[in-house]
Amino acid sequence: MLFSEPVLSDLTINHVFSLAYFALFLLFIRSLHRIFHHPLHHIPGPLLPKLTHLWLYYHSYVGDEASVIDLLHQTYGPIVRVSPNEVDISDPDAIGSIYVSKGGFAKAKCYANFDIDGHKTIFSTRETEYRSPRAKSVVPMFSTKSLREGERAMYSCVDRFIGRLKDESTTGKPVNLLNLTRALAVDVVSTHLFHRNYDGTSEKGARLSVSAFVDTFVAVGRFFYLPNALFVRLDWFIAKYLPEPHTDASMEAVDSFVNEIVEATHEKSLNYPGRLLAAGIDKHEVKAQCKDLVFAGTDSTGMNLACICRYLILHPEKYRRLRSEVEENSAKGDAAQEIQALPYLSGVVKEGLRLSMANPTRLPRIVPAGGWNFKSAFFPPGTIVGCAAYTLHFNPHIFPHPRAFLPERWLEASEEMTKSWFAFGAGSRACIARNLATLELYMATEKIAVSRLLEGAQVLDDGEIQIFEWFNSKVKGEKIEVMWA
Repeated sequence: MLFSEPVLSDLTINHVFSLAYFALFLLFIRSLHRIFHHPLHHIPGPLLPKLTHLWLYYHSYVGDEASVIDLLHQTYGPIVRVSPNEVDISDPDAIGSIYVSKGGFAKAKCYANFDIDGHKTIFSTRETEYRSPRAKSVVPMFSTKSLREGERAMYSCVDRFIGRLKDESTTGKPVNLLNLTRALAVDVVSTHLFHRNYDGTSEKGARLSVSAFVDTFVAVGRFFYLPNALFVRLDWFIAKYLPEPHTDASMEAVDSFVNEIVEATHEKSLNYPGRLLAAGIDKHEVKAQCKDLVFAGTDSTGMNLACICRYLILHPEKYRRLRSEVEENSAKGDAAQEIQALPYLSGVVKEGLRLSMANPTRLPRIVPAGGWNFKSAFFPPGTIVGCAAYTLHFNPHIFPHPRAFLPERWLEASEEMTKSWFAFGAGSRACIARNLATLELYMATEKIAVSRLLEGAQVLDDGEIQIFEWFNSKVKGEKIEVMWA
């Protein structure tokens, strides 16, 4: 009995060491398998991503995923392995198979991390059976006919934005363009789709009331690739132990706005929530779908327009050329062209969308049963593949001087340029609101040109905009500032 405890302790310690050695042995065997025998062992890439998902998780979290993977493409070619079972492709020829043909490949499971209030959304769901009735009920609101009918109301939002920008330009203080363009974006989305203006343009605070709400969902992109079960627990932990009062206030403001709209809507209403209710969707989910629209419609379009304004300030000669085109067109009266047919205005909008990187990272999809052959590579079923706007838009072989703002490059766009333009994704799962967002950018850019408001403005930082390269990018410092002398 005197020696039983030490002997037991020694046995326990030996047992622990044995288990540790066995775990290390299994890890070693798994590593060898992933490097030499995994179905993707033939895909080039650095060693660490082949061994562990942690490499991708890390770069996603710190916000340099897109640029780091772009560098890998420069070293390893158009097909790069970025985690044990994931591949990034920079060849635009892959877009058709992954996103377009027969509806494209299914979304990766990690899209569930963008569910809202426990509900799948039209964006986040992977299931066609779930998405189809919801998308079908609201798609008419994004049709050419519907947008044309809503032009007057949307132009009213743009006019208020121009008025606010004019007021800000006379203060002699720095103006955060991103704050104002986000305000316009949420006003247009709410006016056209909810038939009620959020009226963000009238807010006088330093930060738009909806911004913290939007940034909360943008920050989901830090953890985009995490398994959903882990993400849910992490999200709960952050909300419980790392609360932010200004974020809570913003969430409450959006919740209140959406709740009022949905509660006042009936099934015969022709607005966005009314169409969902008519399709048999319950109110709790309808509210989640509406909140998803507020987030997506505010963030990406706000970022895109702020970048367009900034580039026009940095290039006054291009601003003058744009103004000349829209003024000449306006002078034609009834013979004037539709603004989306104006060549240089179109070039400005498309170039702004190419450079703004509102959604820079890979859009991951799952290779279906039977696998997929792409050129010289075979991808087995279950492989996660995708293309990223960052790599496609900054390809110097397709877009010479890729970081330069050159609207004129779109006046005679090559087939490769058109094929590589990936601002809204592609195929049936492309951004459902792309027509609305595009029209809004055309309207706002046209009015900005006619107003001449950007004359005499200066950007406060003429370097590249620094962003966190998450699924939805976030501007570092949350400001794109300009100032009028």
